Amino acid sequence: MSSPYRCPNCKTNRSRFNIIQQVPQSIKMDPQTGQVLEEYSSEQLSPFHMPYKGPDKRVQCAACGLVEDERTFVKFGEKQ
Repeated sequence: MSSPYRCPNCKTNRSRFNIIQQVPQSIKMDPQTGQVLEEYSSEQLSPFHMPYKGPDKRVQCAACGLVEDERTFVKFGEKQ
């Protein structure tokens, strides 16, 4: 976290944020019950199960509650 953040929603917060670490868990569910039938590691995924390709972390503004990708807060923080 070397770049300053600024919230693009409330536009004033530059100091209070929550960093949300995203840890994907690949599962197979029963569509009728919602019960987890299998859990997979990234090496075990079937050809029909796409691996997670989203960001490793997201940021929440601790003033207004907006949750976005970290790049959104960084880009807005670069503007003066």
